Amino acid sequence: MSMIGAFVVASFTAPEKIGANPQSMLWLLPLVAAIVVVYKATKLPEIKAGNFLKEVAILFGSIIVFIVIISLALCTLAWLITE
Repeated sequence: MSMIGAFVVASFTAPEKIGANPQSMLWLLPLVAAIVVVYKATKLPEIKAGNFLKEVAILFGSIIVFIVIISLALCTLAWLITE
């Protein structure tokens, strides 16, 4: 096994530490972008650059807005319960 391969395998032996703060939500952006691109690539009957980018942007934005609304609602609920 090459040295690079050993480093790649070794990087999967310990979980990535992601804090429990609002900045950790930024880790969701690349994940959501990848999911949206793959989903739209499989669902659109005909892929044209302009239409594809518009559909991806709309779905990406709607998912992010939904995540923000739900996280604010859950934070408010947790605040009300602990007060």
